[in-house]
Amino acid sequence: MKTPLQMIAFILLLAGLPAAQAADGKQLVEENCTSCHDDSVYSRKDRRVTSLEGLKKQVKRCELNLGLKWFDDEINAVTGYLNDNYYRF
Repeated sequence: MKTPLQMIAFILLLAGLPAAQAADGKQLVEENCTSCHDDSVYSRKDRRVTSLEGLKKQVKRCELNLGLKWFDDEINAVTGYLNDNYYRF
């Protein structure tokens, strides 16, 4: 059984994850994605990505094409960042 202090620490850790994940997503996009294109590709009217699932698949395709070998949490961070800032599915 966890102590109350351990539970509070765990809750605080979880509370910080979305903000940390968004920051990681932004950094990953800036370091990797913009080497191929600028951010206008995310906001164009004729964009190919039309759903959150499609966005995640596109992030995975780009990750594979660039040979990045990201973990699932990195793919999720980039997907979340792009969705929050451009797509809004």
